[in-house]
Amino acid sequence: MKAMLLEHQNRPLRYADIPDPSHASDQVLLRVLACGVCRTDLHILDGDLTQPKLPLVLGHEIVGEVIDKGANVDRFLIGDRVGVPWLGWTCGQCRFCLSGRENLCDQARFTGYQIDGGFAELTVADQRYCFPIDDYYTDSSAAPLLCAGLIGHRALKLAGNGKYLGIYGFGAAAHLVTQVALAQGWRVYAFTREHDVETRKFAINLGVSWAGSSGEMPPVLLDAALIFAPVGGLVPKALKASAKGATIVCAGIHMTDIPAFPYALLWGERTIRSVANLTREDGSEFLALAAGIPVNTHTVVYPLSQANEAMNDLRAGNINGAAVLVPSLG
Repeated sequence: MKAMLLEHQNRPLRYADIPDPSHASDQVLLRVLACGVCRTDLHILDGDLTQPKLPLVLGHEIVGEVIDKGANVDRFLIGDRVGVPWLGWTCGQCRFCLSGRENLCDQARFTGYQIDGGFAELTVADQRYCFPIDDYYTDSSAAPLLCAGLIGHRALKLAGNGKYLGIYGFGAAAHLVTQVALAQGWRVYAFTREHDVETRKFAINLGVSWAGSSGEMPPVLLDAALIFAPVGGLVPKALKASAKGATIVCAGIHMTDIPAFPYALLWGERTIRSVANLTREDGSEFLALAAGIPVNTHTVVYPLSQANEAMNDLRAGNINGAAVLVPSLG
């Protein structure tokens, strides 16, 4: 099969012919219909996440068609369309797994990191960590839901209750969680790079109440803030823009160091917390919620062979919405 192969971190992916994957008894074999390009893929490529298996097929926002399955697979049939997220396997026996916190499992394995992912024509996945995809979504429009959507959903849940929500880093996850937040009654305030006028227009068109640069103060103090940009310096800025009792949620798997800041910014029972991965419950919950609202994805589609171009565009901030690879385009 054709795949975009990561052989060395900090080097471009190679468009390669590699052997078709074989599936185990509890796995499905998928023809990849679409795969989103996530900032986590950039962190792996750029060496910020340091423990990938190599060589590796990146990609953890996979929409695929089941074309074969193992003997023990009973959740899906040949021809079913399924989504595959970042969380690809957990031990099921540790204190985290047994308490409904499988996202914190120390033995967890992740799609497109320790398990080959969806930057390819075919992939395999554990049936337990796959989700059916609602017919409302096309292949490419469904792909960003599998990580950008799921992480945004989990981050919003951890933000608690309130009226005024700030979102720092207005990319794929932000444009999806904004729609959920608005449907839940939040007023949303978008923070972007300093001169990114186009992204601010994009945010306003989605229904946010205000859009400005990350260094600006919003017109109201925030009850919560979600930080999707991997920039630790945004934490004190979000604290400064927040009201007493606010929760600041750091939603990325990687972030630069948070600089020292005055205790006065934290005082007043403000909280800083992180989001780690996701649970299968998050997946089922969000995908049902997304189709019901409905949450619409804005995508820029690339052929599989142009994965490096998609990664470069994401790194440069040239994509409003989400980048998606479609193997059938070449």
